[in-house]
Amino acid sequence: MKKITPFLWFNDKAEEAAKFYVSTFANSRILNVRRDGDRVMSVTFRLDGLELTAFNGGPVFKFTEAISLSVDCTSQREVDRLWHRLSKRGRKQRCGWVKDRYGLSWQIVPSVLAQLLGDRDPAKSERAWRAMLKMGRLDIRKLKRAHRGPSRSRSGSAG
Repeated sequence: MKKITPFLWFNDKAEEAAKFYVSTFANSRILNVRRDGDRVMSVTFRLDGLELTAFNGGPVFKFTEAISLSVDCTSQREVDRLWHRLSKRGRKQRCGWVKDRYGLSWQIVPSVLAQLLGDRDPAKSERAWRAMLKMGRLDIRKLKRAHRGPSRSRSGSAG
């Protein structure tokens, strides 16, 4: 039995947003649409195993970056696809964040980032952190390169 379901408040685009999200993520589908006459009140949907509810509550509340949905991506291809899809008609932000066309914030994060930032060597994790702070869309190759640090030539001088 599920205990917690994220509940997303929209002005009047709950169904449109749910359809967009379901079309964006694999293993996703609309579960239920509740109506009051012709008006959609809420949409329950599943995004890759996570159940959410979108509610048409009117213009009282807006999304802020105080809440976001973080997506763990296994490849650069997945990062790129989701970054571009969610930012279309939305807003690209720093450090892997995107605000979609409905105002909802997402963190598009490669799985390897936690390993790089959590390295026991503080110099390595610091280099990865600093590289991430300069990025919009996160680039796995650049993050790994920063984590490794400056390369050395055969003579031992910095390269």
